[in-house]
Amino acid sequence: MVTTNEDKAIQNQKEIVIQADDLGVAFSSNTRDDYKSIAIKYLSKKEKKEKKKAPKKTWPLRHINFTGYKGEVLGIVGSNGSGKTTLCKALTGILHPDEGNLQVEGKVSALFSLGMGFNKELTGRENVYLNGMMLGIRKAKIDEFFDEIHEFSELGEFIDRPMKTYSSGMKARLGFSVASHLEPEILILDEALNTGDRAFGQKAATKIRELLGQAKMVIIVTHSHRYAKRNCDRLIWLEQGEIRAIGEPEEVLKQYEATIPKVKRKPRKRLELTKTELEVKNRNVVSVEDLTIKFNNKRKSEHIALNKLNFTISEGEVVGIIGHNGAGKSTLCKVLTKILKPDEGEVVVNGETTALLSYGTGFNQQLPGIDNIYLNGMLLGLSKAVVDKHVDDIIEFSELGNKIYKPIKQYSSGMRARLGFSIAAILKPDIFIIDEALSTGDVAFKQKASEKIQEMMEQAKAVIIVSHSMKFVETVCTRAIWIEKGQVRQDGASEEVVAAYREATNRSKPKAKAKKKKKQVVKQ
Repeated sequence: MVTTNEDKAIQNQKEIVIQADDLGVAFSSNTRDDYKSIAIKYLSKKEKKEKKKAPKKTWPLRHINFTGYKGEVLGIVGSNGSGKTTLCKALTGILHPDEGNLQVEGKVSALFSLGMGFNKELTGRENVYLNGMMLGIRKAKIDEFFDEIHEFSELGEFIDRPMKTYSSGMKARLGFSVASHLEPEILILDEALNTGDRAFGQKAATKIRELLGQAKMVIIVTHSHRYAKRNCDRLIWLEQGEIRAIGEPEEVLKQYEATIPKVKRKPRKRLELTKTELEVKNRNVVSVEDLTIKFNNKRKSEHIALNKLNFTISEGEVVGIIGHNGAGKSTLCKVLTKILKPDEGEVVVNGETTALLSYGTGFNQQLPGIDNIYLNGMLLGLSKAVVDKHVDDIIEFSELGNKIYKPIKQYSSGMRARLGFSIAAILKPDIFIIDEALSTGDVAFKQKASEKIQEMMEQAKAVIIVSHSMKFVETVCTRAIWIEKGQVRQDGASEEVVAAYREATNRSKPKAKAKKKKKQVVKQ
């Protein structure tokens, strides 16, 4: 049942920016629009031999009714695959309604997950201009704002490095900085800040409030209930393509959280893991000695991403890697998976490594989820027979149901995260590396994933997790390594390292916090 706090008096007082009436968006489920499929159809002349079947339609959104008002921050919550990204694409004009009406009064600037629209071969600087011009903004206007965008993103000399060398958090920083500084009328953020660090998240929240003085409204898709409570004026809860509730954040989240299944906690394996670590502490599965990685950029000769890193990981450990965006976390993961080779030092990995580097890495957009299971399995060096044995378990764990037969391009970032984690986890690797891959997962799936990681330790040698979620690191990891400016700042028990990191983050951002309190207008 939909609840609402939109009474007629409020509607008459506020300027309407978005009006959706019985909005519906449909996808055709039995058509393939990739070039290979079209060519095969043409060459085999199937279309002449067979009667054309009417395409089957699925409705990721249907019967959507809501009003967006000037001056508000409207949040959208819901589980993975509930229709949040589809709604954002309809609001931006990427998708057109198949039924109902949608009116949007103003120019929309959208930032989809992980800086969609960036060219990975170009530098950050070049992508600022590319994205600005894609939004219809003249070069002279971008010139005017460039220094502000660069300063706000805090990328420093990284701005002149190719985007392919950026971590997911760095892409999020730059994407938000571009979208928020080029004078948008309506700003849509679709899970775009989930990979940002805590300090930048606070800074972005303050910027969003400042934007409302010039822009008409801001729409934020998020899985962070805490963020939604602090920064949104109203929330829309979407589930299975329909609106379940609209209203005050506290009330909507209360209803939503009541539907999240409670995971029955097994006896804590943290104690068992600690005991195992003590017994096998001399059996190292990862050894890093004086590791140094250098990158060249167009304006400066050299940037040191990792500088003489030293650490070991023992069998039985779950190690969290934490640090600000650009600290070197993703670069380290790429070295451990042999995507990058050390410029100096030595890295020894004893075991087969399976990596989930940000959500959806390695997926073929045109293929359905089921085909991507086999594709990723074979990329991991597994035979079809082995994948056949585990495919049902992968589908069941991902909870994608019949959506497993839909093309990946129709998946939300959260659905890709589910499938990617399920493939990597079910196929039982020796060493499992997760680089920000669960940042877009909903609450229920994160709980389930943490249980699976603990179960994996019975077979896997070690698990390495890169995350900006300090709570997740504290709960799941037996140890944490804090990396700052390419060096190990602290290494030890997860609770101790996380506490030190939080303290340092709070000390370094006193002005931002004070400013945020003044700007905050929503009820806590």
